[in-house]
Amino acid sequence: MSFLTEDNHLDKEEKERLSRRKFIKNSGIAVGGLAVGGALGSVIPWKKETGNQGIEKGAKGEKNYNQALMNFTQAEFKVIDAATERIFPKDDKAPGASDLGVAFYIDHQLAGSYGFNARDYMEAPFFHGEEVQGYQGRMKRREIFKIGIRELQNYSHEKFDKGFTELEADQQDEILKDFAEDNVNLSTVSASGFFNLLRSVTLEGLYSDPLYGGNVDMDGWKMRNYPGNQMSYKDIIEKDFQEIEPTSLQDHM
Repeated sequence: MSFLTEDNHLDKEEKERLSRRKFIKNSGIAVGGLAVGGALGSVIPWKKETGNQGIEKGAKGEKNYNQALMNFTQAEFKVIDAATERIFPKDDKAPGASDLGVAFYIDHQLAGSYGFNARDYMEAPFFHGEEVQGYQGRMKRREIFKIGIRELQNYSHEKFDKGFTELEADQQDEILKDFAEDNVNLSTVSASGFFNLLRSVTLEGLYSDPLYGGNVDMDGWKMRNYPGNQMSYKDIIEKDFQEIEPTSLQDHM
């Protein structure tokens, strides 16, 4: 190969390299700087591995991008956040529903298949079912929550001349108790039905994997000494009982 040919060959390779870099840079701008996998993902540096984990854990108090709304409005979210906190309040020993992100869990669930009753039979005819049969009706859970939140606000204004989030804790408890005991006459949904649904999904948010928005920092599990999502117990199964730190699905990354 002549020097001229070799130089031309190098120039061609350099031009191709620069062209690829320009494409990657421009593509990054086109998608807002977000790595979307493939060629783009390969040029984004990953955080340095620590031990057996591929992604370093964020420190407590760091911004949590999972805590964003997908279903509720800001006003609706505040009502649910306040209501779940009264169902599972904070004390001097443990965090409450608000600190554990339960309202975000509910918001995210209602934005998905759970909120649309995707796995439920929703065709007529509709009959009043037995208690053991659960919900029997045409309304989706996300719709029930919209109505329930509005009625909580209406009843709060009717009884105390204030919105639910403006009430004292004992007043909020009184409102929720009236809903739980069907002391509130609603035309579209059952007051106790809404309360029971809210209470049930609150408990789910407390103890589900943090992946789903609640149980922040696995503190819900820690309160119960629950080990979370352990891959195996083979190292301790033959030993005396011992407490172990909980593990989330993210910890297996």
